[in-house]
This record gives sequence, structure tokens and C-alpha cells, in this order.
Amino acid sequence: MATERLAKFIARCGVASRRKSEEIVRSGRVKVNRAVVTDPAHPVDPVSDMVWLDNKAVSPALRRRYIALYKPAGYLSDLADTEGRDRPLARSLIRLEGALFPVGRLDYASEGLMIFTDDGEFANHIMHPRYKVEKEYHVKLSGSLTQEEMRRATAGLSVGGERYRVKAVTPIRRAEKNTWYRIIATEGKHHHIRKLAEGLAHHVLRLRRVRIGPVTLTGLKPGEWRPLAPEEIRRLVPDAAGAGWTGGLHR
Repeated sequence: MATERLAKFIARCGVASRRKSEEIVRSGRVKVNRAVVTDPAHPVDPVSDMVWLDNKAVSPALRRRYIALYKPAGYLSDLADTEGRDRPLARSLIRLEGALFPVGRLDYASEGLMIFTDDGEFANHIMHPRYKVEKEYHVKLSGSLTQEEMRRATAGLSVGGERYRVKAVTPIRRAEKNTWYRIIATEGKHHHIRKLAEGLAHHVLRLRRVRIGPVTLTGLKPGEWRPLAPEEIRRLVPDAAGAGWTGGLHR
């Protein structure tokens, strides 16, 4: 079998997404045949080489898992509370054993669709900007955006030295002091929507992600989850190795 990049192999083992796997390799936690390797591009032979993470052997799973979760507000997207505040984790709502990591994140105060998986290549395809997978949000903003502000949001603006933009912004419902908008993005920077609103001098009052590619919140209530259907997986990543699996609704 042909060799592959070490970071790609780590991602294929379901440890983390491709980007996170590169960070893990650089940190010195990975060994190939018992020798520490810190180069994410180091070639490995999946058949003859042994790869170790934190002194535990890793290998690709035979069957992948792909989960859609409706994250309620007040849950962390990360797999641990790095601030030590013992806040509830979205992962704890999925009653499945084994390693699952989030494909992208929603901040603590936000709610809506998240995908969890053990397929690093799948996660990379969804989150990398070059694949342009749409993420749709329903966002309640203070006040109302002018036509010029909506134009700036799609053209891009700089906030704190970072550039933020979205694909589309359309009003859904207006009230006296706030407005709901449908926002579609193909990028996923940290606090992307909130930073964009900050740059336009508006406050995010509520944020809900309702769609990732073809996957929607339809049929899910806050805290509920379900496996992705094989057709959803194929539409998200046409050449995905995993076939997915089907099942009912869970809470």
C-alpha cells in the first residue's frame, strides 16, 4: 500500500480533524515504530508501520460514526472545559461509547446543529473553506441592518485584525428593536457570526445553526441526536470512505 502523511493517517484513525491532528503531531505526542515524529507530513505505511499516540497504538476504525446533535444553549462544544468550570458538554448528550469529536463548534451561548464523528477526513472536508460547505444560521440581531451593512457583511470586513465575511444575509422577521436574519457562511472562524455583528455595531441576541450542507435540524429538539443517513453523508462528502449507519431519534 502507498504511504500517506502522518497527520492524515491520525485523522483517519478518528483521533481528531486533519488540522487538529497536525497540531497533535507537532506537539511530540506521536511515535512511528516507537520513534517520536513531529513532522505532520512524515510518510507512514498503514500496513507495516505502527503509530502510537500518547503510547497507545492507533489504527483506522472499520466502521465510522456520523451524528447530528441539536446542541442547546449552555453546553460546551469542546470535549473538555479547559477553564475548569465544569460546564456541561454537548458530547455528553450523545449516549454512545467511544471517541467522537465535534466537526466545528458553536459557542456556549449558541444553539443548533452540530455534527460529531470519528472520521477526521470527513471532518476536514466539511470545515475546510476550500470545500465551501454551507452552514446556515438564524440570528437575532439588535436593531436592523441597512442595505449597506448587509453588503459589507458579504463583501467582508476586518475585526481585530481578522477578516470576516458571509455568503448571504437575508431578513426573516423584523420587530421594533430587533430583527431575525438568515445567514449563510462557508467559513468557520472562531465566533465568526458574533465577530461580524460586532464589526457592524450590532449585538447578537440569539444564534441558532439550522443547517450544515444537506443536514438540517428538522425533527430534532434541543438535546436530541440521530445518526446521519447514508445519503446525507454522500452529499456532504461524495467520496467519503464511511458508509454511515441508520437509526432512530435519541435524547
